[in-house]
Amino acid sequence: MATIRKEIMIEAKPEQVWDAVRDVGAVHRRFVPGYTVDTRLDGDYRILTFSNGAVVRELIVAVDDEACRLAYAVVEGRMPLVHHHASFQVFAENDSHSRLVWITDFLPHELAAEIRMRVERGAEVMKQTIEAEVKADSQCHKKGDEK
Repeated sequence: MATIRKEIMIEAKPEQVWDAVRDVGAVHRRFVPGYTVDTRLDGDYRILTFSNGAVVRELIVAVDDEACRLAYAVVEGRMPLVHHHASFQVFAENDSHSRLVWITDFLPHELAAEIRMRVERGAEVMKQTIEAEVKADSQCHKKGDEK
């Protein structure tokens, strides 16, 4: 089984990062906008539409608020996956920084280069999106404090 592990340092409090990660129905708005263009929920399943038109159906395996961990599995999509399981977990680095760990296990091994490319691009978008949301929220709070 192939594994890709990606650690993403984010300038945001752990609870802010976790809030975006655990919002499983808002991937296209709060997590990887532009990379994904739509998210629909169907029971324990999440259907993602990507900017290239690809559609993926994922099973949401666990949302663990105590461990700040989300686990999911791709169960249907264009890629010829035999197996896929992934998780995100948020860790505090200090008061204002977090480490988001994304681990993806999959088969067949031959998809490693393509999946690594997607993980790298997705990680960039996640970091930018969460940091922008936190910055916008703090600016809104500052404007509210001025009144």
